[in-house]
Amino acid sequence: MKHANALLLAVMLGVAAVSTGCAVARDQSTVGGYVDDKVITTKVKAKLLEDKSTGGMSINVDTLNGTVALSGFAKSEAEKAAAGRIARTTDGVKDVRNNLIVRP
Repeated sequence: MKHANALLLAVMLGVAAVSTGCAVARDQSTVGGYVDDKVITTKVKAKLLEDKSTGGMSINVDTLNGTVALSGFAKSEAEKAAAGRIARTTDGVKDVRNNLIVRP
């Protein structure tokens, strides 16, 4: 069931990206790059939601030119590290900036 919820979220995020148009951000050179970043963001978020060791709902994921930035709150250093590992092992990710704040 949790996998189905993560997949549903990924689909919804993908539909939102397509339906809102593909505006290229200042540091992105092409619409294709923008779409690739949205796909990476969706994949990372779905994996965080699916993983039992991370609080996927309290972690924000943003991607720019293949670099994933994680922000929000983690309950422990282990959760922060797990989120970073999940992001790093996602296809298409070039770099990870783990800005999660550990808050017990």
